Amino acid sequence: MASKLELTVICENSVSPGPPGLIGEHGWSCYVETGLQRLLFDTGQGLGILNNSLILKKELSSINAIVLSHGHYDHTSGLPAVLRMSGPREVYAHPDIFLPRYYKRDRDIREIGLRYKREYLEGIGAKFVEVKKFTEIYPGIFLTGEVPRVTTFEPPDPHMKLKDPETGWIQDPLLDDLSMVIDTPEGLFVILGCAHAGIINILTYVQENLPGRPIHTVIGGTHLGLADPAQFEDTLSALGEFNIKRLGAAHCTGLKNGARLYSALGDRYFFAPVGTRVSVPFT
Repeated sequence: MASKLELTVICENSVSPGPPGLIGEHGWSCYVETGLQRLLFDTGQGLGILNNSLILKKELSSINAIVLSHGHYDHTSGLPAVLRMSGPREVYAHPDIFLPRYYKRDRDIREIGLRYKREYLEGIGAKFVEVKKFTEIYPGIFLTGEVPRVTTFEPPDPHMKLKDPETGWIQDPLLDDLSMVIDTPEGLFVILGCAHAGIINILTYVQENLPGRPIHTVIGGTHLGLADPAQFEDTLSALGEFNIKRLGAAHCTGLKNGARLYSALGDRYFFAPVGTRVSVPFT
């Protein structure tokens, strides 16, 4: 169990009132300190990671390891810049992060995968540690690995595609989507990337693997920004069953559904732009 925890949002779509010079970008990264460990969860799109970490006084050279939530550019493109600051480090991720990935909607087709080859990243210091199962990487710090899809209302994003050489475009199941879980005296602290696996699927899997531990805080991208009204309402209803004390939504949550979450959750909800700090004991 982590005796204390401080999380600082380094990259996000928007910026909180705070030190001047912070940069917002479509992406996600946070700096996690547990007393004994300093971890970087995701690296954003690469535009703000160095600038923002410097302004927020979070030393990338002192991190113990890096965690990548999944293989999309807006969570991984800052990795080379981070490695140049940190030196060789372990990088925890699912092996599917290197799959070529696309966003396809009618004639709009874009590459959205990891922009760098594994060989290049390893050449500049990435020591990849593959995570497919629920795994404790440090005492009290866990990665979910692949999350089983058990709900009926959290389908994969139909615009996320892989390209099969024989059959053409196929649905990307995003099996590499993983989250970080930190066990604290206040309860479990869950850090999401984009929640492509579905936030309810993720929280269900966390409780299955850490039974008896309440989920106190959830923070990160919820991928509810494009959820249709039925999915949003089903998600909101299911969230109530977890008795979460705080939900810090960011990145792919979207402004409209973020506002709806605030309306439903009240003071239990907070927005998590660049500069947000959350700590245990909770402040």
